[in-house]
Amino acid sequence: MQDRTRLETRINNVKSIEQTLSDQLEMIELAEMEDDKALISEAENIVFALQEKVEKQQLESLLSGEVDPNDAYLEVNSGAGGTEACDWAGMMLRMYLRWADQRGFKTEILEMSDGEEAGIKSATVEIKGENAYGWLKTENGVHRLVRISPFDSNARRHTSFASVAVSPVVDDSIEIEIEDKDIRVDTYRASGKGGQHVNKTDSAVRLTHIPTGVVAACQSGRSQHQNKDTAMKMLKARLYERELQKQMEEKAAAQGEKTEIGWGHQIRSYVLHPYQMVKDLRTQAETSQSQAVLDGDLDMFLEKALAAQLGK
Repeated sequence: MQDRTRLETRINNVKSIEQTLSDQLEMIELAEMEDDKALISEAENIVFALQEKVEKQQLESLLSGEVDPNDAYLEVNSGAGGTEACDWAGMMLRMYLRWADQRGFKTEILEMSDGEEAGIKSATVEIKGENAYGWLKTENGVHRLVRISPFDSNARRHTSFASVAVSPVVDDSIEIEIEDKDIRVDTYRASGKGGQHVNKTDSAVRLTHIPTGVVAACQSGRSQHQNKDTAMKMLKARLYERELQKQMEEKAAAQGEKTEIGWGHQIRSYVLHPYQMVKDLRTQAETSQSQAVLDGDLDMFLEKALAAQLGK
């Protein structure tokens, strides 16, 4: 039913654009016969306004992958650099949460490890909404920040790194088999706010897929059983994403492409000093509105990266 509704919506949107265009072209033709310039101008404005709807439909057509409509797991990890890197990872987590909120998506933080002084060492968030994975799948990679450090008493410029990993939430329609002997299960005490909120049991769960080294952890549930189930879903999602990337690399190699299919290297720079600039190093898309980007205005970068990845 979800697939049917999604398809019906897309078809109806295209039919609506076609009908509006046809009606306005007829209106212009009639108005020209009567030399009604005001009516011609009104019809032309409606046709021009259709361009925005057409561009939106073009973007939606790019989200045609098998799991593009699915929810997404987004993981942020701080790079080397101590407090500075942890603060940058925290800024990135906030950026994606704000982006999701602006789109009306729901978010749930499944696991988070706080930095010692500021920010976070790592965090995993589930983002729920139509095409969440499709929009975010090109964010995999390393993100670089250049700024005057608020933690440096000498006000020197620092460069910090954080990595992002995105994987689709897989449902029962996608079969992923994981044998028990290939999984190592570790339990630990979930972090809390202290006082009455302190977790007194080892309810947090970390799963490691031994053959690949892929790790998934969850501490948001109240019980170890809940966290293990969620961590298993995350592990399957990451193994599925790993297989998708492998297939993309093989396809690129067969076609003789030299594009960065793995998205595993530095993909975007956020420069806050000595000038304001956010630049995607894959598509060359850039903006001087760095604060708006850090507040969640990511659509330009997501759209261009998506189009470039699909060769559109």
